[in-house]
Amino acid sequence: MTVQDVDRVSFAEEWERWHRAHEQALADPHGFLAITSLHWLSPEPSRFEDAPGAWSSGPEGVVVELADGEELTIDGTAVHGRYVFGAIAERASLYAGYGDAVIEIAKRGGHDIVRPRHPGNPLRTDFTRTPTYAPDPRWVRPGRYLPFDEPRAITVGAVAEGLEHVYDAPGQVEFELDGETFRLTAFNGKRPGALMVLLTDATSGVTTYAANRSLQIDAPDETGRVTLDFNRATNLPCAYTDLATCPLPPTENRLPVAIEAGEKIPLERGGRP
Repeated sequence: MTVQDVDRVSFAEEWERWHRAHEQALADPHGFLAITSLHWLSPEPSRFEDAPGAWSSGPEGVVVELADGEELTIDGTAVHGRYVFGAIAERASLYAGYGDAVIEIAKRGGHDIVRPRHPGNPLRTDFTRTPTYAPDPRWVRPGRYLPFDEPRAITVGAVAEGLEHVYDAPGQVEFELDGETFRLTAFNGKRPGALMVLLTDATSGVTTYAANRSLQIDAPDETGRVTLDFNRATNLPCAYTDLATCPLPPTENRLPVAIEAGEKIPLERGGRP
């Protein structure tokens, strides 16, 4: 076995550990696969089959009116009757317990929503895995972070018709592939200083999910260098369920080349093993 083979084996093993942890989070009892419905709130109180109470959104923010015998648990405390969640920030979520379920209260695209998450949802209990391309070091590309003078507010569409998302973009990431140079607009990542890009490419709608994929990028070093590991391009929740409001990539992030790496179309959407 050559050194190159050993490196590839180690590379694949590390990727497998990462992807296993990623899928465990996806299939968490209260993760996105557990969502049973998506409700857009209005000033008129409405009741839903998979959540207790009558829910509304108005000057006080999100309010629930629990009937006699109904209960939610919030921060470990049981609540009854009328409860005011208040105004919720864009892209923020609050969670209330309901038996073995969790009720997500959130704001997306300026609209207050309720998304119950039940562990017994068949989408979650039937989930096995997500098809992927085999991990390949070729798809680990060096790049350069190009910060904007000031973060820019970027408006993008969403998989939910008529909805828009606004993200602050601190800059762009530049990389080369097969002699061509590309630039991707980057949003803030999950960790301080980290970046995230939304993208499509020539595989989108063919072997990978049509609407989008997401790639997390570690914080740039002191010279602005970054690494784009496309083997870790993942599906957003909308690839699995219509009950998501995922953003679409900005126009410049729609790559004309095939990124044959990362997660493919889920089995739940007709993807092939």
